[in-house]
Amino acid sequence: MLKKIEHLGIAVSSIDETVKTFESLLGTPCYKTEEVASEGVRTAFLMIGESKIELLEATNPESPIARFLEKKGRGIHHIAFEVEDIDAELSRLTSEGFQLIHQSPKDGADNKRIAFLHPSSTEGVLIELCQEKS
Repeated sequence: MLKKIEHLGIAVSSIDETVKTFESLLGTPCYKTEEVASEGVRTAFLMIGESKIELLEATNPESPIARFLEKKGRGIHHIAFEVEDIDAELSRLTSEGFQLIHQSPKDGADNKRIAFLHPSSTEGVLIELCQEKS
């Protein structure tokens, strides 16, 4: 079951520069930066209400974020939804006909298990499901 919008992921060319912009815009500090080597990405998180903004910077030219920036430039990359049980949700969505990028969850940033749905089955929007690790 989807619980809430957990965060919006924004692809950026430089986290160091963009964090300053978003700290000023939101009036709140970045609370965490983290590298996810398996995805070739460096992340920064800011809280806004109950949701977060995740800034994503490529750490290598082969990463999904590097490819996104090359094709589309900076901007919104994905919408992430918090789920109660990511395994059950992936099973439900598969049975509903959604195309999965990840057939099973993997470790992501901010202490989460994550999986993405392919934008071809979600009206062109990249959707991330995430569940807090136990």
